[in-house]
Amino acid sequence: MKSVILFVLICLLASKSVWAQSKQYEVYALKFASSAHRWPIADWVDKGPKNDSVQIDFMIWLIKGNGRTVLVDAGFLNDIPDAKEFTIVNYVRPDSTLQKMGLKPTEITDIILSHPHWDHIDGLNLFPNAQVWMQQDDFYYYVGAAWQKGGSAGGFNKRDVRKLIDKNLAGKLTLVNGDSLEIIPGIKVFTGSRHTFNSQYVLVETGSNNVILASDNIWVYYSLEHMLPASAGGTYDPAGYVNAMQRMKTLVRDPRYIIPGHDGKIFSNFPAVKKGVVKIE
Repeated sequence: MKSVILFVLICLLASKSVWAQSKQYEVYALKFASSAHRWPIADWVDKGPKNDSVQIDFMIWLIKGNGRTVLVDAGFLNDIPDAKEFTIVNYVRPDSTLQKMGLKPTEITDIILSHPHWDHIDGLNLFPNAQVWMQQDDFYYYVGAAWQKGGSAGGFNKRDVRKLIDKNLAGKLTLVNGDSLEIIPGIKVFTGSRHTFNSQYVLVETGSNNVILASDNIWVYYSLEHMLPASAGGTYDPAGYVNAMQRMKTLVRDPRYIIPGHDGKIFSNFPAVKKGVVKIE
């Protein structure tokens, strides 16, 4: 009897170990464009300094492991008119950026959309095999109420609405309904900052540290360091934005593993594996 119990315990421990290993991922930030000039922090952070500046970069995030190759956000195509105000330089199409990691765009299994602003969603069709994950409330607002009288379509582009609807019609869109949900083993999404109607951020289990890919739920490090919300237009709910950052800090071992959406310091804070690519470790 003791030998049977011992065998069962060994099997349980082994299965737990395999499960833990299966949920471990590697996480990378891939820069595909930059703004030509530094921006006053006050442009990005409410009550931020006007005499200090930040380098604004555009990036996608790659999560590899557990048989999945996942992107958080899809970047944009450089012909989109909305990009002009940023004076874009050093642009590389997001699917081409993946070549630095030895990946083809057809190998992307999933795209987790943090929110549907043009610079995060416009590249969606570059990754034809990906299953797209988006918050349900964000989707319904984006394709519906945002374009009605009294709605708010700032940062949205009509061509991207059509791309997302086509994904839905093709069965390539999964709507996530709620907060603190594990959508893929070892990958959870959270809401609360309301950068858009119901934007989400992503927690990834790496085996050593949880990594939070905040995307635009934190624009730049200054907000996180000083617990200040985004500047005007950066959130529907400034208090919720701050509360979300406070919550993020409880979900990671070290705040350095909370990754903002556009701060160029990301590419000096972590080890480079290729030009414009860092590993979040």
